[in-house]
Amino acid sequence: MATLRDIKRRIVGVKNTQQITKAMKMVAAARLKRAQDNMLAAKPYSQKVAEVLSNLIRSENNISNPLFVEREVKKIAVVLLTSDRGLCGGFNMNAIRKAQELIQKKYKSLVDNNSLSLYCVGKKGNDFFKKNFDNVSGSYPGIFSELKFEFASSMVTDFVNKFLKGEIDKVVVVYNQFKSVVQQEVVEEQLLPILPFETSEEDSASNTEFIFEPDKISIINSLLPKHLNAQFWKALLESYAAELGARMTAMDMATENAKEIIRSLQIKYNKERQAAITKEILEIVSGANALKSA
Repeated sequence: MATLRDIKRRIVGVKNTQQITKAMKMVAAARLKRAQDNMLAAKPYSQKVAEVLSNLIRSENNISNPLFVEREVKKIAVVLLTSDRGLCGGFNMNAIRKAQELIQKKYKSLVDNNSLSLYCVGKKGNDFFKKNFDNVSGSYPGIFSELKFEFASSMVTDFVNKFLKGEIDKVVVVYNQFKSVVQQEVVEEQLLPILPFETSEEDSASNTEFIFEPDKISIINSLLPKHLNAQFWKALLESYAAELGARMTAMDMATENAKEIIRSLQIKYNKERQAAITKEILEIVSGANALKSA
């Protein structure tokens, strides 16, 4: 049976842990606010680029840009976004399981032919697949500690060059999409080739004529890299916000669990203390009675 000293020591230990989880929750909350602001700031740009491209493509029949061309997938690149640190619930394992599903099921034939390249952005995904997959072609730990648009742009440029050279036929990104502070959803998004743009009813109904300089095709070709950069940048921002939301939620739950453990230990401590006091009183009374009898 645990002594009063053992129980008290454990209460102190749990309280110390509770202070740490509470501090981590507050730090994650502050960083999440900034991450959400960055995510919202990037959204209008990506939406407007996509909207302009959609309108241009809808009004131009003769588009032959190779970035739109769907071809037989003989080689594929899978980009996995995870965090560099843990203590964020199932955030990392959910994304890793999705990547595993693609490797072991959806694209298994490509894996068997050594035609699937995995790019791990974030330490946790890289640590896992270094032990479990032979073809990790790119590892990018520490990116989320200072997330920069230049990183997204350089990766997209590399993938575009490989795609145009025929070194890869498809690029997909696996990441946690930010839904809310307490909800993230793992998604697989195709980056290349570029999927057809969705056209809203408002865009379809618009008959406004524009004059383009130099011409529509040139503008489309110049906007496509910007669109790809914006899409990958959005995925990075959402993944980071989702990580912070998951960590904040996990630390909040840990803090509440610590509170319950402390309450339970305090009750146990009081019961043990009461039992010890009762035992001492009984011993004193028994001793006094024995002396009287003598």
